[in-house]
Amino acid sequence: MRSGIGARAVVLGGSITGLFAAAALAPSYREVVIVDRDRLVGVREWRRGAPQTRHINGLLARGHQALEELFPGITEEMADDGIPFSDLSGTVRWYFYGKRLQQLRGGLSCVAATRPMLEYHVRRRVEAMANVTFLEECDVVGLTTSPDRARVTGARIHRRKADSNARRKAETAEEVIEADLVIDTTGRGSRSPKWLVELGYQRVEEQGTKVGIGYASRHYKLTTDPFGKDHSINPVASPTLPRGAIFTKTDSGMVELTTYGILGDHPPTDPEGFNAFVKTLAAPEIHEAISVAEPIDDIALFKFPTTMWRRYDLMETLPERLLIMGDAVCTPNPVYAQAQSLSALEALALRERLSAGRAPDTPEFQRAVADIIRPAWEMTTAVDLGFPGVEGERTPKVRMMHVFSRLLHDAATRDGRFTAAFMRVAGLVDPPTALQRPGLVLRVLRDAVGVRLSRFLARRRGGSA
Repeated sequence: MRSGIGARAVVLGGSITGLFAAAALAPSYREVVIVDRDRLVGVREWRRGAPQTRHINGLLARGHQALEELFPGITEEMADDGIPFSDLSGTVRWYFYGKRLQQLRGGLSCVAATRPMLEYHVRRRVEAMANVTFLEECDVVGLTTSPDRARVTGARIHRRKADSNARRKAETAEEVIEADLVIDTTGRGSRSPKWLVELGYQRVEEQGTKVGIGYASRHYKLTTDPFGKDHSINPVASPTLPRGAIFTKTDSGMVELTTYGILGDHPPTDPEGFNAFVKTLAAPEIHEAISVAEPIDDIALFKFPTTMWRRYDLMETLPERLLIMGDAVCTPNPVYAQAQSLSALEALALRERLSAGRAPDTPEFQRAVADIIRPAWEMTTAVDLGFPGVEGERTPKVRMMHVFSRLLHDAATRDGRFTAAFMRVAGLVDPPTALQRPGLVLRVLRDAVGVRLSRFLARRRGGSA
């Protein structure tokens, strides 16, 4: 264990990003403290402080690889606990523009755990690290800094304790946790932008796209088998039908259904309306299955109005010894399931910098985080702009991508190799530029020409008859 960088690192936020960060920090600091407003240790249920835990939270293929790098052997542990794994291009049944893609195993393993179960397994690994402690049921109220405000020296917190009626939580006096490094992983609601302004730094620029997504989730015990050899059935929203879903096998013998609509077309939360919404999807087998399945819980709705990227990488100055990661920096469109995987990659970037034996340089690290985010952000933002009602600039590059994507997905309905190529990019294994390789572009164009030629010849033969 390396412990020469500092005495204590403090992680604000104990969700999945905070756990990934703690794992990266533990070899380099004598003590790592995770602060969170919820009770965490031993929890296997939905957490009030993380409302999205009621919904599907995917860990994509590259995210799964990063998870195994951070916690060697965790895949086997989760599998032993009944958590299934799927192949993104081989055992996931995809529908694009209402058409089913051909499948081909591509070695793109994805974790199909519910969010609470994934957190539980990762947290258990972090708990086993002797120098990591959890400070639960605490509110973070601010940062402490050096007199010149050039360096963060800790965090100010309030512990919450039960009052005499044992029904509510009352705040204790403010405490300061001193730290050699503070990492903000508190999610989209992060108050770092406000704290930085109060410390005299510039306001961070925010970018985003109004997508108006609402998604509703429910869990079931099935009485029929719509999956066959597959693990998941995913009809993807398209401009012609801006509704989609992820219907997947998950832990505890359950199936998890999250269905969504774009630009305000949100699923109802009453069972009849929810089922009617699902019936409109491109994959009829989902509605057929849930109509006779046993619901395990009520329908939960989550609204996501805009994507968001806080551009800390563009700030002129930042205080030393403060890093910001995960959703506190960027919350991409959730239907692409990128957030957890990006957090895992950011944790690997943190671990790499700590391996040099010194605390990361804040501006350099935030630029590295931006480099991780950028390819995924640009790709999914371009996809969002394929919906006519989404506001944003449709450059010639974006329009060309829309045309090529449509051709690629059409080719994938006939050949699983195209599905695998696309899913390697969607799974963050390959960069988006992989779809611009001349060989792939040529094969897609050849497929499109071949289809059109076949249709032309068929019409000629029909006319001759």
